[in-house]
Amino acid sequence: MNIAFISAILPVLLLLYFIYRKDKLNPEPLGKLLLTFFVGCLCVIPAGLMESVIMPLAPSAEDAPVFNGLFTGYAVAGFSEELCKLLLLLWVIWRSPHFDEYFDGIVYATFLSLGFACVENIGYVMSGNDPMTTALMRGLLAVPAHFLFAVTMGYYVSLAKFDPAGRWGHLWKALLYPVLMHGTYDALLMVSSNLGGSDGGLATGVTLVLFVLFIVFDIKLWRWGLKRIKRLQERSKEQDFDRSHPFDGFSWNF
Repeated sequence: MNIAFISAILPVLLLLYFIYRKDKLNPEPLGKLLLTFFVGCLCVIPAGLMESVIMPLAPSAEDAPVFNGLFTGYAVAGFSEELCKLLLLLWVIWRSPHFDEYFDGIVYATFLSLGFACVENIGYVMSGNDPMTTALMRGLLAVPAHFLFAVTMGYYVSLAKFDPAGRWGHLWKALLYPVLMHGTYDALLMVSSNLGGSDGGLATGVTLVLFVLFIVFDIKLWRWGLKRIKRLQERSKEQDFDRSHPFDGFSWNF
């Protein structure tokens, strides 16, 4: 098997294993997870179609490098991809009997998003001029980013599932926050890339500042993501305890 192909899918497999191992209480059926992953792979089709419709609306990078990067990051990549992921995630799991505890939302969202990231990563790596460098950079940055966007989406989808009173608010956040995170992530890279081709010290200075902001933002993403994972693990434990110890009035059971 081609080493570049293996390099493209390896970070996806590692993150899938990481989140699967975190689901300790009631692990999800492997068949359902594989189906969710496969749906995520297919998600590149509607997302690509949306992007092809929205992308022509962006100004050229030469005329408006900053606005081009912002528009491409938020409207093209962030909105199109995260909307398609959310709609397909809800379609696959919302009525599923396996979606029965808080942490499940993160697990399924991760499998779907990493299915998307897997296909996208293979495309970038296999079509690039330097496949191994592309695989390394995307394995360290882009694939984990999709994972972290998914953690946030799954977090709020779970809250929507188990908090009917605030359902629409949580679903709105399940779209809004990943779009903002994804958009900021891509916009920092795209504006930096657009300005990188400009002449002059000012453009170089701004590019360096944007790169530093990108690193800081990436670290923040990991902190937010790991906190949400831990929080829903705790909620699932409480949920499991409540099921195992139902309160049925004042009684002594030994």
